[in-house]
Amino acid sequence: MLGLPDGITTCLFDLDGVLTGTAALHKQAWKQTFDEFLRARDGADFHPFTDRDYADHVDGRPRFDGVRQFLAAREIVLPEGEPGDPPDRETVHGVGNRKNELVLAIIDEQGVNPYPGSVRYLEAVRDAGLKIGVVTSSANGAKVLDGADLTKFVQARIDGIEIVQRKLRGKPAPDSFLAGARALDTEPAAAAVFEDAISGVQAGKAGEFGYVVGVNREDQADQLRAAGANVVVDDLAELLEG
Repeated sequence: MLGLPDGITTCLFDLDGVLTGTAALHKQAWKQTFDEFLRARDGADFHPFTDRDYADHVDGRPRFDGVRQFLAAREIVLPEGEPGDPPDRETVHGVGNRKNELVLAIIDEQGVNPYPGSVRYLEAVRDAGLKIGVVTSSANGAKVLDGADLTKFVQARIDGIEIVQRKLRGKPAPDSFLAGARALDTEPAAAAVFEDAISGVQAGKAGEFGYVVGVNREDQADQLRAAGANVVVDDLAELLEG
C-alpha cells in the first residue's frame, strides 16, 4: 500500500524538497547570498552561483558545510569565524548566517506550503502504523514543520541544531539518519529514507537503510539512482499508486 518492501517499520523523511516546497526558498537564499558575496569580491570577473553549484555543493548539506564546499570549489579560502558572526562578516559562519537570515525572511514573506502528495503519503504512513521521523540539515526544521502544519505527523526530528549540538557529520555521511532511526528505536534495515538531494540519497545508501526513495524535484532522476536510490518518484503520492 505504501510502495515499500515488507519489514519497513519506520519512514525517515528529509524536509525541504520532500515534504515541503521550501527547497526552492533555500536555493533562492543561497543564490542571493553567494552572488552578492562573489560580486563584491570579484567585480568584473564575477561568475554567478548556478543551479549546478547548488546541486553539487550545497543541496542537503548542513549550512556551514555548504559554504565550505562551494567556496572550495571556487578556490576561495575564508576564516571559519565564530557561530555568532554577523551576516556581513567575511567568514564561513558569517556567510552562512547571512543565508539563514535571508531564508527566514523569505519564509516569513512567502509562507510554507507542503506538497499535497506528501501530505497524502504521510497520512497513509500514519494510518498504516509506521513510525515517522524528519531528518533535515536545516536549523529551521521546527519552524517549517509548524508552518506547514506537519508537526502532528512527526514522532522524532533530527535537524541542523541537533546535528551541531551532537557533532554529527552532515549528509552525505549517514549520521543524521542513523540518529533518526535510533530516536525511533529502529534498526537501519527496517527504515526507509526519503530524499530529494544527491547527498541525502548517498547518506541513506551509506547507512545501509532498508529502502531509499529518491524524490525527483530537480530533474535529476538518473543521478538519484546512481547515488543509491532504490526507486525514484516525482511525487510521494506515486508510491500509493504502485
